[in-house]
Amino acid sequence: MKQVVQNYKSGELAVLDVPVPGCKPGGVLVRSAFSLISTGTELMKVSEAGMSMLGKARSRPDQVAKVMQSVATNGVPATYRKVMGKLDSYTPLGYSLCGVVEQVGTGIDDVKVGDIVACAGNEHALHAELNWVPKNLYAPVPDGLAPRHAAFGTVGSIAMQGVRQGEPQLGEVALVIGLGLIGQLVVQLLAAAGVRVVGADPDPVRCELAERLGAAACGDPASAAVEAAVAELTDGHGVDQVYLAAGGGSNQPVELAARLCRDRGRVVDIGKCRLDLPWNAYYEKELDVRFSRSYGPGRYDPEYELEGRDYPIGYVRWTERRNLACFLDLVARGSVDVEPLVSHIADFDDAVETYQRLKDGELKAVAVLFRYPEQKEEAGEAQAPAVAVPAVKRPTGGAPTPARSAKTPVRLAFVGAGNYATSMLLPHLAQRDGVELSTVVTTTALSAANAQRKFGFAEATTDLDAVLGDTSIDAVFVVTRHSSHAELTRKALLAGKTVFVEKPLALTEDELAGVLAAVEESGNDRLQVGFNRRFAPLLQEARKRFGARTGPASLRYLVNAGRLGHGSWYLQQGTEGSRFAGEGGHFVDTASWLLEADPVSVYAVATSGNEDLQVVLRYPDGSTATISYVTTGAAGFPKETLDLIADGKVLRLDDFVRASVFVDGGVGRKRWVSSRLPKARDKGQSAELAAFIKAVRTGGPMPVPLESLVATTSATLAVQAGLVGGAPVTLARAR
Repeated sequence: MKQVVQNYKSGELAVLDVPVPGCKPGGVLVRSAFSLISTGTELMKVSEAGMSMLGKARSRPDQVAKVMQSVATNGVPATYRKVMGKLDSYTPLGYSLCGVVEQVGTGIDDVKVGDIVACAGNEHALHAELNWVPKNLYAPVPDGLAPRHAAFGTVGSIAMQGVRQGEPQLGEVALVIGLGLIGQLVVQLLAAAGVRVVGADPDPVRCELAERLGAAACGDPASAAVEAAVAELTDGHGVDQVYLAAGGGSNQPVELAARLCRDRGRVVDIGKCRLDLPWNAYYEKELDVRFSRSYGPGRYDPEYELEGRDYPIGYVRWTERRNLACFLDLVARGSVDVEPLVSHIADFDDAVETYQRLKDGELKAVAVLFRYPEQKEEAGEAQAPAVAVPAVKRPTGGAPTPARSAKTPVRLAFVGAGNYATSMLLPHLAQRDGVELSTVVTTTALSAANAQRKFGFAEATTDLDAVLGDTSIDAVFVVTRHSSHAELTRKALLAGKTVFVEKPLALTEDELAGVLAAVEESGNDRLQVGFNRRFAPLLQEARKRFGARTGPASLRYLVNAGRLGHGSWYLQQGTEGSRFAGEGGHFVDTASWLLEADPVSVYAVATSGNEDLQVVLRYPDGSTATISYVTTGAAGFPKETLDLIADGKVLRLDDFVRASVFVDGGVGRKRWVSSRLPKARDKGQSAELAAFIKAVRTGGPMPVPLESLVATTSATLAVQAGLVGGAPVTLARAR
């Protein structure tokens, strides 16, 4: 299928061939009929992409701050790869469309194949021939409403949420500053609510259009016309509400709002304009400044948008989806007229030319629609206190993986192509001799296309079953969200593939048991989990310098994990497990590797709210490892520090940039310090991948024994049981 994309680094716009998205549970696959260009938001994004790197940085200081934090945590080279990988990727455009339901995912019963729906979301209502849309981001289109009008549903919801924030009442007077697409819709919604409206915009054509659509008067904000209209309609008191629907860097809109608003009036920011509030003006009138967050309640809440968890109507009357349905109803009943806003309808194949004409100013428009071809295509198939450490039952059937000729490349498939895969794994594999990147599988079409373009995959698809059934593929990498790891690993093992799965292997003991059942059933135990730290060159050298020990050891591992940003999927504990369940295996594995054994018990305590954890692991020889996993520390402090103490020796690791070993000798103290600071924090990914590829090529043992992977996973899962029970958890190996 085809999709409109942009490369944020170069500014290039293209209509790209990408795989058809899979129809996941909880949503529908929609074939686009019309999609709407947001002439404000989208053109701003298109313009930013054409800026220099310095210009991009100036326009997004919030992103610059994130980059600087990443440098402090991960170092310059890793951050550079991550940032440039994101910039040099195709990103989608669009967020408002109407189309026909082509496939219905499990759990959906309010629409059926053939129904017409309006769709919202900058990840789900894209300028593409097909989109997968979750339940709370689509709404059925009322009978008789033209699809091209229903395509306004999302921008209509944005305008509606702004109006709701203003709390208009019958007979009031409102000022709308900025009469672009959103402003024109705000004018009509206010007029439908019985509010008299004054509009302000420097474009006389837009002013005339707003007056035709219900505004009492409109004019240039720099002229006296707007102020005179406000004075006449309010008897000199000022407007009850001001709606900021303008963009740009001028502070004129907020200054005009203060001048023309009545005492204790309301100012609602809908657009993205400068907000340098003149303190005296806003203070003296005690103005109520409010913000309108996109389509309404539910926006940016992954449980609402992705998992379909609605808010009770008794507590949240108007959500994203209810706003969408309400706007469609108003248009269907004629209370809002969007037809006069349609300046141009372009064929979807002409998308790049249309954007360029808008950017250059050749096409002056309030709203532009893309019209999609009517011919059908294949939409693709649906895709769908004592803790026992499971015993690893070695396969009784199946043949060992044969050694391969040195000239025969190892063919790899990737399931998932997110940030970790594209910044930490694929760069090490793309240029490796004897490796062929065969297929990349994702649920979203564009991420697969990006990975194919950047790393040279032979094929990009959303069809997992086809990949697992391809006998030419030697190994499958599972690099998806945590909740899918165990099931995807199980499927790949049953398909006879060697599997590399990023941590965690499983989020529950049942998931872990399912993976081991697949090993036993298939006779395939070729599995590696991405516990990369044991492969880090600096830590490997430090362990060698530390040497053998004769007595028990004490190990302290401080992980300054830091707080996650709002909206991070790591916070979705209901589906993705706790943070420690997701990444704690890294630290358990590192401790067990250094102590050369698997833990026999786990004791865990947490601060109030479970923000900071103390995990104590006990080992068969009496050694202990304490993992302090904290999220409340200073962001500038190193992320990982480790001390291993035994037999008069101390090994110190400082965030994978420096290591030291202290040894008491017969005539004094000997000390080894890493000879130089590495160019980057090498946490072992390259060496880990090299060991994995070697095992696939030669048919030799996997880099980490399966028993160790299982023991680490069980210990990580036991932390939650220990927190609940408040007592040590014995890791009793099942028989």
